[in-house]
Amino acid sequence: MSESEGIPFSPIKVAVVDYGMGNLRSVCKALEHEGAQASVVTDPQALQAHDAVVFPGQGALGDCLSSMRANGMDSALKDWIAADRPYLGVCLGLQALFEHSEEANTDGLGIFGGRVRRFRLPPGYKIPHMGWNTVRFLQPDCPLVRGMKPDVERFYFVHSYYVEPEDRSLALCESDYGGSFVSGIARGRCFAVQFHPEKSQSRGLALYRNFLAAASANIRIID
Repeated sequence: MSESEGIPFSPIKVAVVDYGMGNLRSVCKALEHEGAQASVVTDPQALQAHDAVVFPGQGALGDCLSSMRANGMDSALKDWIAADRPYLGVCLGLQALFEHSEEANTDGLGIFGGRVRRFRLPPGYKIPHMGWNTVRFLQPDCPLVRGMKPDVERFYFVHSYYVEPEDRSLALCESDYGGSFVSGIARGRCFAVQFHPEKSQSRGLALYRNFLAAASANIRIID
């Protein structure tokens, strides 16, 4: 985080996972804006040289997971999260955490119980859900949402699928699009959101800033 924000911590090294698709450049720029040393990583062995992982999302979940299984990144991420090391998933980086997805009938990493489902919407709603939408925080004390208002913050979404966790206590936040859906989860130092912070202007930068502060300060959520 930049010194001007008033919450000092030493710059940390963030691995931005490259699985052959994703919005890597804008994610790296956002992290660097907040004082991190961001590196695009394709080798799972390289994760160990970093303090935190960001798994950004854009593209097809099936192709993403096939790529990670081919080079062992799937196992590396599962080990990382099991060790409660700082992780932030964005869009596909959220969906990949669950057991199964309706997209291409794909098995996920299985870190959390639950499924990824395609929107089934009332007339008048388009797929993908694209644009700004309100996020309601269900864990307002979570370090990822420090300083944010519980039910009025807006972030930018682009997605056709949403997560349905078996354990509702995982839900960090929810949003509405033809009905309520979980738009973020938190457990330990594993955070993941459906929206794109790097496309969400000042609120998105604040979320990345909070992630870096939480990772640096070893802040944990009480389960």
